[in-house]
Amino acid sequence: GICERFHRTIQDEFYAIAFRKKIYRSIEELQLDLNSWLSYYKNERTHTGKHCYGKTPMQTFLDSKTIAKEKLLEILAVEQKILTFGSNNNIE
Repeated sequence: GICERFHRTIQDEFYAIAFRKKIYRSIEELQLDLNSWLSYYKNERTHTGKHCYGKTPMQTFLDSKTIAKEKLLEILAVEQKILTFGSNNNIE
């Protein structure tokens, strides 16, 4: 799944390279480099996965915010009807 693929990517593209290039003297030092790589991964590295279409994850997220807000408003409207009418049987 998605999580397994991300773990493989982080292993192949960060850890395997980082541990060949540098000897880490603390977890904090490793964390700083990991944070830097994650920023690159989210903001600069283009993705070919589902719904990314060659964009970065941040571009995909920003492009989908409007759609997500619309869907959330639809869900909230349905929930409001359920609360108002007592069940979802009355919803058309």
